[in-house]
Amino acid sequence: MEGVSVRKIKKICVFCGANYGKDVAFVNAAFHLGEVLGKRKIDLVYGGGKLGLMGCVSTAVAQHERQVLGIIPSAFTVNNLVGETCGKEIKVATMQERLVMMMELSDAFIALPGGFGTLEELFQMISWAQLSIHNKPIGVLNINGFFNGLLSFVDHAVKQEFITPRARKILISATTADELVDKLQAFRFESDPALSKLKWSPSSSQKEKLDLTLRL
Repeated sequence: MEGVSVRKIKKICVFCGANYGKDVAFVNAAFHLGEVLGKRKIDLVYGGGKLGLMGCVSTAVAQHERQVLGIIPSAFTVNNLVGETCGKEIKVATMQERLVMMMELSDAFIALPGGFGTLEELFQMISWAQLSIHNKPIGVLNINGFFNGLLSFVDHAVKQEFITPRARKILISATTADELVDKLQAFRFESDPALSKLKWSPSSSQKEKLDLTLRL
């Protein structure tokens, strides 16, 4: 990365499935991502528990003696529904509060394969970046082409002029963990001149929790 200014990333929030998925490559990649974060001395923020790929990433990060923070709605902790969080755990009242806290406590975001919850978290962070609520890098780890269809759809939305070319740059993708972290570190946020004028109160995310129904 010679000649490129590198963003300092201390904590990465990982969104991923609470299942393992059909392809063993997803599990291997989740463990490997955790190893890469550990070796780069990057701490983990995630959704808590030990199910599926979430458990794989958090276990690998902890094994490399980096801090792991699980942010989990209290409802999920009833009857040990999602298992024990690998590291420190913060319980919140709602899914909305969870996502806001993830945004506030993380320096960057990575999505691994997952379902509707993973996609919601990913696109909410992208939407908030587009609105200049935050300027943190966001990427998907495209394991065995898992996100090919999603990336194609986003590009289609650009062609149909629902997503601007500037906003498209918010979503980064790579096929390996090292490449993705490198891209996140090199990311330079390019805000929309109009949207960047919006005034978001520093305390609004805590007092008003932000409207998670917001979609552009």
